[in-house]
Amino acid sequence: MRSRFSCARLLLWAPLTLLAAPRARAQDTPPPPVFPAPAPTALDSATNSSRLDNPRAFANPSVLGMGPSKGLIVRYERMPRFGVDATAKVEGLRDFSGDANKNARLSIKGYIPAWNHPHLKVIVGISYEREEFKFSNPPTQYELLDNIENKGLKNLATQIAIIRPVDAVHWYLVRLKGELAGDYTSGDLTTKDYLRMSAEAVYGWKRSPRFSWGVGLQYGYTFGRLSLYPALLYNRTFNERWGVEALFPARVTFRRNVSDQSILYAGYSVDGLNYIVHLRNELRRENQPDKRPLRTLELRETEVKFRLRWERELLSFLWLGAEGGYRYNYAFDAFDRTNADREKIIDSKLAGAPYASLELFITPPRKLLEKSGVRR
Repeated sequence: MRSRFSCARLLLWAPLTLLAAPRARAQDTPPPPVFPAPAPTALDSATNSSRLDNPRAFANPSVLGMGPSKGLIVRYERMPRFGVDATAKVEGLRDFSGDANKNARLSIKGYIPAWNHPHLKVIVGISYEREEFKFSNPPTQYELLDNIENKGLKNLATQIAIIRPVDAVHWYLVRLKGELAGDYTSGDLTTKDYLRMSAEAVYGWKRSPRFSWGVGLQYGYTFGRLSLYPALLYNRTFNERWGVEALFPARVTFRRNVSDQSILYAGYSVDGLNYIVHLRNELRRENQPDKRPLRTLELRETEVKFRLRWERELLSFLWLGAEGGYRYNYAFDAFDRTNADREKIIDSKLAGAPYASLELFITPPRKLLEKSGVRR
């Protein structure tokens, strides 16, 4: 009798046990990892041996899901034909209206981790950029435009970025940059005339491996003229596919992680460029005898880009970046650099236009990251 009762109880509980087994196994299964695996950012290219998702690691601005760090970058950007309108702001100069057949930019940048410790990272960067214009019916007989078409606008810069993790939550970032910007050639380059300095400092909090933010100040030419303005850094990965990377108000970018080898971005950026332009022919202002003839102008260029970007891994250490969008030119103005008043001389507007760029950049090889304990 007891044997029959035991068999009946076993037959009764067996199906319930089978139904409960998958639930128990599901509870024991760990949550899926962030997709793709973590990678350092450009500001954090000197990665330590600790995993970025290790809660005991030192804090930094990076979050899970960010794209790979960039060591060497070569980029070419091109804009098609667009209109140019220039209005003189002083007597003695004339206005101009015409077209630019071409606006192209070539940039080469390199970043080297000079110091790489868990509690301190120092990254040194060197860059060279050249911007060229080609106007319709050259020479235009408009001194400013003819001058920048013949020489081009150059920017030779070096910078140092310091990332200082305080503990597992707090961090701060300091960046200093010096650049020589203008229409100089090798024969007339002088540091006194062309040197530009900028800096930024951010203090932040690493709330989780997926969320890091900070507040600070930026001092530079993002909006054309040298100015100091607040900055909000916000890096966050919402789930396995989506994230946002921002340094507001300069740029905001939403990220879509398509796969481990492919990332899509969409957002905007504000770019400020400041060049010193030496004129071959003097510009004289009428009815202002106390003003010296203009020999040097300061060109302030500010633009907003609405952009789509795709990054794709070609090799374990080589990535391709393709970008396109629309450029809105806010200002392309020239100011007096000869006299001390810094008066606006020419108020120019470049018509909005689409743009496209291609970029190749080198990243730390996968094998190197795997040996150091960092998954990409």
